[in-house]
This record gives sequence, C-alpha cells and structure tokens, in this order.
Amino acid sequence: MADEALFLLLHSEMVAGLYRSAEQGEGENGRCTTKLESMGFRVGQGLIERFTKDTARFKDELDIMKFICKDFWTTVFKKQIDNLRTNHQGIYVLQDNKFRLLTQMSAGKQYLEHAPKYLAFTCGLIRGGLSNLGIKSIVTAEVSSMPACKFQVMIQKM
Repeated sequence: MADEALFLLLHSEMVAGLYRSAEQGEGENGRCTTKLESMGFRVGQGLIERFTKDTARFKDELDIMKFICKDFWTTVFKKQIDNLRTNHQGIYVLQDNKFRLLTQMSAGKQYLEHAPKYLAFTCGLIRGGLSNLGIKSIVTAEVSSMPACKFQVMIQKM
C-alpha cells in the first residue's frame, strides 16, 4: 500500500513540477506533455521487459493488448482495465472507470481541463510497453467524466 501512495505522490509532483517550471518561463505546456510522455515511454519499456521475461511469446497484437489490460495494468495500477474494445483494424480503446491517477482529483467539472496533464505519463507508459513488444503505436487519452478515462491505441503498421 505504501508503494502505491509513493507512486501517486511522485506522479503528481512530476506533473506539478514540470508545469510550474513552464509557468515560470522555462518552457511551454506542449513541451511538458511531451516530457511526461517521454518519461512514461521509458518506464513502460523497462516494466514490460521485466514483466515478460518469463512469459511465452504472444500470438498476435490482440494477445499483447490483453496482456497490457490485465497483467501490466494490474501490476502498475492495482486493477485491470474495465473495458477493452477494438475495431480489428488496429485501433483499441482501453477504458478505466476509476483511474488511479485521477481519483485524487475532485469529480467536479472544474478539474476536467487539468486531467489531460495527468494522463500524458500513462500514454507514454502504454506506448513504451507496446514498443518493447514490437508494436509501434500512437496513444491518446480522453476524459469525459472524472475519474473515468479512455486510452485510444492506434497501431501503426511497419
């Protein structure tokens, strides 16, 4: 339980610190999002490397996405993704109805505009994990009501 609290505090301080430095003229908001996504990418690569060292090869990209939604998500966020959808043409939507990194924020609409800041790291986490499994992707996130969010993963064919 303590490690979860530390992760939540670290994540929230990373976001706040980057955006605080941007407000002081050291950067712009777009760069903050890119930095957070890059950090998440590197962490995702490392985590997937550890988690898959003793697992068998995946049959296809759907198996990889199921692994991300079940095992990877459970290890990082202590719960599985609530819903995984696909159009079977390279687009997957991962829905988390109670996303851990947003539950600390109020459910009020006034915080909805700040939510994307807190999702950039996780987009990178997913993209980095998929990258290390041989899948090039673009990951975006959206929040329509707090603390639920959706991550859209578009697989890029090589």
